[in-house]
Amino acid sequence: MRLLLVIKKENVDLEKQVNKLNKFSVLNKSTKAILSLLLLGSFSQIKAQEKVPFDQGKKYILAGVSVTSEISFNEQTVVTFAGLEKGQEITVPGEEISSAIKKLGKLGLFDEISFYINHIQNDSIYLDLDIKELPKLNEVKFVGVKKSKTEALIKDNGLNKGKVVNENLITTTKNYIENKYKKDGFYNTKVNLNIVKDTSATNQVNMVVSVDKGEKIKIQEIDFVGNEKLSDKTLRKAMKDTKQKNPIRLLKASKFIKEKYKTDLEKVIAAYKEKGYRDARILSDSVTYNKDKNTLAIKINVEEGNKYYFGNIKFLGNTVYPDQGLSRMLGIKKGETYNGTLLEKRIADKSKPDGDDITNLYQNNGYLFSNINAVEVKTANDTIDFEIRITEGPLAYFNKISVVGNDKTNDRVIYRELRTKPGEKYSKEQLVRTIREIGQLGFFDPEAIDPKFKNVDAGAGTVDIEYNLVEKGSSQIELQGGYGGGGFIGTLGLSFNNFSARNLLNKDAYKPLPMGDGQKVSLRLQGSTYFQTYSVSFSEPWFGQKKPVQFSTSLSYSKQFLNNYITYKVDKTKSFNILTLSVGLAKRLTVPDDFFVLSQSISYQHYDLNNYNTGLFTFGNGTSRNFAYTVGLSRSNKGVNPIFPTSGSEFSITAKLTPPYSLVNGTNYATLGDKAEYKYKYSGTSYTGSDGIIVKEGDYVSAIPTSANPSPNKVTNLQDAAADPALVDQKKYDWLEYYKVKFKADWYTKIYGKLVLRTLTEFGFLGAYNQDRGSIPFERFYVGGDGMANYSMDGRETIQLRGYPNNSLTPINSTGEQIGATVYNKFSMELRYPITLKASASIYALAFLEAGSSYPDFKSYNPFALSRSAGVGLRVFMPAFGLLGIDFANGFDALPGQSKPNGWETHFIIGQQF
Repeated sequence: MRLLLVIKKENVDLEKQVNKLNKFSVLNKSTKAILSLLLLGSFSQIKAQEKVPFDQGKKYILAGVSVTSEISFNEQTVVTFAGLEKGQEITVPGEEISSAIKKLGKLGLFDEISFYINHIQNDSIYLDLDIKELPKLNEVKFVGVKKSKTEALIKDNGLNKGKVVNENLITTTKNYIENKYKKDGFYNTKVNLNIVKDTSATNQVNMVVSVDKGEKIKIQEIDFVGNEKLSDKTLRKAMKDTKQKNPIRLLKASKFIKEKYKTDLEKVIAAYKEKGYRDARILSDSVTYNKDKNTLAIKINVEEGNKYYFGNIKFLGNTVYPDQGLSRMLGIKKGETYNGTLLEKRIADKSKPDGDDITNLYQNNGYLFSNINAVEVKTANDTIDFEIRITEGPLAYFNKISVVGNDKTNDRVIYRELRTKPGEKYSKEQLVRTIREIGQLGFFDPEAIDPKFKNVDAGAGTVDIEYNLVEKGSSQIELQGGYGGGGFIGTLGLSFNNFSARNLLNKDAYKPLPMGDGQKVSLRLQGSTYFQTYSVSFSEPWFGQKKPVQFSTSLSYSKQFLNNYITYKVDKTKSFNILTLSVGLAKRLTVPDDFFVLSQSISYQHYDLNNYNTGLFTFGNGTSRNFAYTVGLSRSNKGVNPIFPTSGSEFSITAKLTPPYSLVNGTNYATLGDKAEYKYKYSGTSYTGSDGIIVKEGDYVSAIPTSANPSPNKVTNLQDAAADPALVDQKKYDWLEYYKVKFKADWYTKIYGKLVLRTLTEFGFLGAYNQDRGSIPFERFYVGGDGMANYSMDGRETIQLRGYPNNSLTPINSTGEQIGATVYNKFSMELRYPITLKASASIYALAFLEAGSSYPDFKSYNPFALSRSAGVGLRVFMPAFGLLGIDFANGFDALPGQSKPNGWETHFIIGQQF
């Protein structure tokens, strides 16, 4: 950078360059000051071409500064940033002009900065400012990078259109991309940025970023020297993120990341401390690169030291809790092998915010300002004595509790879920619980919930908590189409999960619908050539607005026409209609703890058959009614993110019961077929029976005509006449009588890092009060496939078991027709790993093992006769569309009636539970 002070003589006008900055760059260019002064003979007493020292410049009053070059910025703004003001005294040459150039240069917007003297009038001076803007970015193109990753690179480096392109941007972009690939093990990554002038626009350039990541560098071997007590294998296992090449390891790739390698060296020492070697240390380590093989060799020299044991452990400073109670919580006894890692976790487990440790014992009971440290006080031979020094501090209370970031959700919806109340004693446990409850609402990004501690005052014993939230889309749309049963099936579903019913009449609240009160409204329409289903549901999580009692109600109507699945012809004169209405309440309990929920509901279903003769029912005309009471007890303490829980569990047991009509209606269902009104009367063309007697329409016969016995004989004795199963079943199922019990247990366990194991078990049983009446053909279980039910004709429940076709593991009758199961069980293990958990889209991969089966009755139930499968899948949750997924599963066992294993199946998941 060159600073020039010059006065030029012209014939008439004077254009005098006083300061000039050429190719200014604050970061990597040195500044040179070349000062000269050429004085006009007619303007000054000094001779022309005579040099004037920098510190002997002449003082003027700045009368004005004009920007003479074309720039996109406001001229006055530029002059203001230069720090020059009209009327101020400046020296030419002097520090004021130099300082102005530096200030403009630091903005990083200009390439050349020059000041010129326009003219001088008495002691006033007029300056011209000539500046050249740095070019702006028009577009950026990546070469050698997958298209799916370019958007993130552009966002991370701020390479947006209109960005000023300077040396700083070029350098930081290059370094960022190289470091990003190095973190993934590509240590030979080379990045080249080429800036090309855009001829179609003024002062704009295009950027071409060429990335050659090269081959990933893997670790050939990790060798330990000096270890005798712990094996190389044990120490390598302790290094969680630095692994040597192993072809059979699938979950952790071999790559070298310097920062994680340093952390793993600390974990090696921690492994020794866990075994009692307190003095273990790393003497030296080396990382050698083999250019020919593109691999690294790591050598770590350790000194193990002696093995130690715990001696006396004494508590000091504790007044709230006795030594005995703290000792039990510490769980370390004299004489046990020294374990520094365990001691640290028992005092304060940093990996678990709600861990069972001494620090949380104090923090959960108001002692926010408590401080607990373990101090070695004596080492005798191989025994170490400790003092656990406790500074309890004063009790702390919540003062001001606030929530920010809820742009759509009303405050009261959030505040009623908060467990941290002003004036209450501080509790870390309640703070963690509040984070979970807010996340479970589903209205906010669970990964972005940030409780900030403000105004922490130990003297007053108070603390303010500000919950910072980020709203996410909560409404969903389901729009799908497919081909099945010989026709097109279309579905339109709308779910508004943060609805506001009280603002229905407030036109200003429609944006586009009234939202913000945490209510849920769902609408679903589904139809094809042979069925239509319409449903609407509503739920209010705080019914009455005072207690967490959820009110829910739903209404649905379905109409099914008889469809021939061979010819695909639909007969609309034969139909099956279902009307369903339900109302329920669910109350959060406080005993045994407030994770328990007691739910109750009443439902009514009306089945109407009009000439609908299929294998599903024995009667084609008539009605069935299903009036049931459902009661359930559940406990759920799953983690903060309902889409991807990493901890906790969910247990539920439900019972669905109908009134025991057979106890009060006086009907003997065992002899129902003996009554005249339930006997079968022949209808059709007359024929002669095998006994020579003519059978006419309306006669009683000995059996129901079938293909095996098309011409049963006429009987005159009513007791010998065959019962009509359609009439008998119509009476049996006029009001459905049954009980259904279901159990579900669902666990989530973090295995390592972000890897989560989900274990699931389910059981269901459908029983009858009256064995003469028998199990109903409704409400049964259909096992196998993706678990999605397009429509439910008979109250059936579809149970997911991947690796097999839909409903294929369901019991069948002698003719091969599915009859549904009254008993089922299922077991599942699923490993989940998140790819991204952003609010816009949460994506995770999974691998699973499943086993399950279903049975026609309890006598045939065998919990070990299971159909097994394994597979992999992917889930994508987008707020606008809900859950989408795909699974590839291999069924290891044969389907009912077959002998070969089922093999591979592909399942598409839409809108299922997480």
